[in-house]
Amino acid sequence: MKVIIVTGTPGTGKTAVAKRIAKEKGYKYVDVKKIIEENKLKEKYDKKRQTYDVDVKKLNIILIKKISEEKSKTQERQSLSGRRKCKAFSCETKGIVIDSHLSHYLNPRYVDLCIVTKTELKKLRKRLEKRGYSKNKIRENLDSEIFDVCLNEAKDMGHKVKVIKT
Repeated sequence: MKVIIVTGTPGTGKTAVAKRIAKEKGYKYVDVKKIIEENKLKEKYDKKRQTYDVDVKKLNIILIKKISEEKSKTQERQSLSGRRKCKAFSCETKGIVIDSHLSHYLNPRYVDLCIVTKTELKKLRKRLEKRGYSKNKIRENLDSEIFDVCLNEAKDMGHKVKVIKT
């Protein structure tokens, strides 16, 4: 089973890329925003940055558990099906795609490929303005894109990285 993470500055097209990969490859799509909400991982609100802090360690524990559960389900289905082909359902989950600008903090031993999305600064600014981001938050995200923060952090973590320009 393959595990692909899609990361990048907010507004660069992570979700579109992640959903497209999941659909084309028949992988399960994992929306980290939902996991953060469901598991109450938002901590204090940072007024200056206009965002909540997220406990990345707790998030990673949950993501690793999800990956392990999917792998276990796949192994169980394979053992149940034996050598015969499954017709009514897929014998295994081919893979999962994890979508989040925090996904690159996941330990690389659980990940087969880290995709970093990038986009032109003018397009990024328009997307963030459309979302209603403040000038400071737009500036912070533009700086993040200019300095390749997600890309550099993914490389520093030791991920096998592929960059996709959206």
